[in-house]
Amino acid sequence: MGVFYEAIPDSMIPWLRAQKMFWIATAPLSARGHVNVSPKGGDCFGIPDSRSFWYHDLTGSGNETISHLYENGRVTVMFHAFEGPPRIVRLYGTGSVLESGTAAYDAFVADNKIETFFGSRSIIRVDVHQASSSCGFSVPFYEFKEFRPTLHEHFERKAVKFDAGNEKESMPRYWALKNAWSVDNIPGMKAGLKAGSEESIAPIKKMVGISPPKGYQGAVGQGFTLSQLIFAMLFSASFSVVLVLFADSLSPRSIL
Repeated sequence: MGVFYEAIPDSMIPWLRAQKMFWIATAPLSARGHVNVSPKGGDCFGIPDSRSFWYHDLTGSGNETISHLYENGRVTVMFHAFEGPPRIVRLYGTGSVLESGTAAYDAFVADNKIETFFGSRSIIRVDVHQASSSCGFSVPFYEFKEFRPTLHEHFERKAVKFDAGNEKESMPRYWALKNAWSVDNIPGMKAGLKAGSEESIAPIKKMVGISPPKGYQGAVGQGFTLSQLIFAMLFSASFSVVLVLFADSLSPRSIL
C-alpha cells in the first residue's frame, strides 16, 4: 500500500543512499511534447537532508532532463529494490541545473568533494516537496555485478585527443551537436547553445518521420517556426498602427 510523506523520512535515507541505480522522469509543458524517463547508474548522488537530492549528470547523446528542467522544473526521481524486501520510492520535486563551467557548478563540486572528469556535464539538484513509498511486489530480483566503465573510457579517449590539440573533441562542441535542444526543440544546455552559435554547429536531427515538431513546442502544445514568430510580431505591430490611425480619424477635431 502506498504511503506519502511531506519530506523524505529519515529512516528511508540510508536505504536510498545504498542503491546502485535510479530513474529520472520529466516532461515538457506542451501537451504534444514527449515524456522522458532516464536510467541513472553510478555511485555519485547525494541526499543531504530530507528535502534535497542531487546527482552528478554525465554527458550523453540526449538532454531531455536538462531541457525540461530549464523550461518548467518538474521532476520525479524513482528508486526500487533489486534485492531484499520489495520497495519503490519516489521523490517529487523541483529540479535545477548547475552546468559545468559555471560558478555554481564549481562551488557545488568543491563543497561536496565530487570527482569530475572530461565528460562531466552538470549537477542536477532537486528540492523535494513530496515522497512516496509503495510495495514493488512485481519488481524482479537482480544481482548487482559492477558499474559499466564504457562511458568513462569513451570520454577518457576524447580527453586524450583534445589535450593533443584536436579542438573538434571539445565538450562544448559535442554539447552543441547533441545537447543544445530536446526532441521537442526545447533549448537545452546553455554551453551547447553558445558553442553552436559561435562555431556554426547545427544540432543533429533527433527524431524521424512526420511526428517531430518543426519549431519550439510551447505550453499550449503548438509549435512555431522563427519565420512564423517574426510574421506574428510584424502583423501585430502593423495592426496596432492601423488601430491608432483609425481611432485618430474618429476623434473630434477642434475648430479654430
